[in-house]
Amino acid sequence: MESRASLEVELQRRYYSETASQYDAMHVHEGDEHYFALCVMLGAVDFLGVTSILEIGSGTGRAIGHIKKMRPDILIRGIEPVKELREIAHSKGISQSELTEGDALALQFEANQFDMVCEFGVLHHIRTPERAVAEMLRVANKAIFISDGNNFGQGSFLTRSIKQIIDMFGLWPTANLLKTRGRGYSVSEGDGLAYSYSVFMNHAQIQQQCKSIHLFNTSPAGLNLYRTASHVALVGVLR
Repeated sequence: MESRASLEVELQRRYYSETASQYDAMHVHEGDEHYFALCVMLGAVDFLGVTSILEIGSGTGRAIGHIKKMRPDILIRGIEPVKELREIAHSKGISQSELTEGDALALQFEANQFDMVCEFGVLHHIRTPERAVAEMLRVANKAIFISDGNNFGQGSFLTRSIKQIIDMFGLWPTANLLKTRGRGYSVSEGDGLAYSYSVFMNHAQIQQQCKSIHLFNTSPAGLNLYRTASHVALVGVLR
């Protein structure tokens, strides 16, 4: 299983390495769900009195650059495993100390080192997102912030309903393996290697360590976010 996971990591990193020069054009759009989440996060930063932030999977530095511009008083650090993406971020003025190499599954930081730890569209690229979330919770002092997909809220009404019924009976992992012919992941030109993921999959894990959780949709949705929101953001307040 470990060698299989390593091959998947290598495949994903190779994709971003080869498409690094087109990364911003392909993945970064002002007004998209992650930009909206980032703007809301800065409001939460003020509310929670956050003075330091760590971002996992920083890509070409969009969030770091925005935080530096809007809140230069906040200490911001990021990790990104793909060298080619880090180099683009550095060319934008993000320093070597602000963005370094790192692994979301084994963060090179002490417990409670940053007031907030955040991610934008990274967890659906990790086979074991619960391990990344555990590391985020370990390193965070005040809160974690997650902006990612909700596979159960994606697709037509019929498609969503079928997925939600399968999930209700605890059969989603099995159904996903069948759908992906045993691989457990899909590969696309626009997103590389990705796993079927929902922010709600980690809700119970986060709830165990946070005193409160706040959820909001970052794409158009109805009242029930699990059923209707294709993208969701979560703020888990630790203290």
